[in-house]
Amino acid sequence: MGNVYVLDHPLIQHKISLLRDKNTDTKEFRELVCEVSMLMGYEVTRNMPLEEIEVETPVGIARTKVISGKKLGFVPILRAGLGMVDGMLRLLPMAKVGHIGLYRDPETHEPVEYYCKLPVDASEREMVVLDPMLATGGSASAAIGFLKDRGVSSIKLMCLVAATEGINRIQTDHPDVDIYCAAVDPVLNEHKYIVPGLGDAGDRLFGTK
Repeated sequence: MGNVYVLDHPLIQHKISLLRDKNTDTKEFRELVCEVSMLMGYEVTRNMPLEEIEVETPVGIARTKVISGKKLGFVPILRAGLGMVDGMLRLLPMAKVGHIGLYRDPETHEPVEYYCKLPVDASEREMVVLDPMLATGGSASAAIGFLKDRGVSSIKLMCLVAATEGINRIQTDHPDVDIYCAAVDPVLNEHKYIVPGLGDAGDRLFGTK
């Protein structure tokens, strides 16, 4: 599917099934989002460049490798994207975190930015946009556009569940952006929720419904 990577590791698939279950409570849902995000982070960072260094061990000198090249940053889309940050930071605690806040205009139904705070060196980093659900793709496309407007050229999108419509939107608007997800669902309902999806990720994360 082009630049779309569906991560089918058994642990990820098992935890996605638990996330989909309507009987999963807020505490467990929040923990699962964190765990799945961390597991997905291994694949999102798979192609990070390495350089060889020398390290003195207790018994000798080892020629070994460390991460080199561009540093990473994470950009959750408020508010549901916040649930994915801790899992990613467990893998890469030195990464910096920006935030983008969007709301949908009630008349045009287009996303409108109300908040954007990025690391000062964002343009020098590979930025990973975090949002649990890729439904219509409008918010994610807008967030990626805001990053590009601010000079960011290396961007990935990471979500838990994606709809085909959202994937198509990102591929059309931003063909240079790789999409990582754990599941692809076929349709949206009349309220633009992914079906079968997992409901409103923000409400389930924060217990607001």
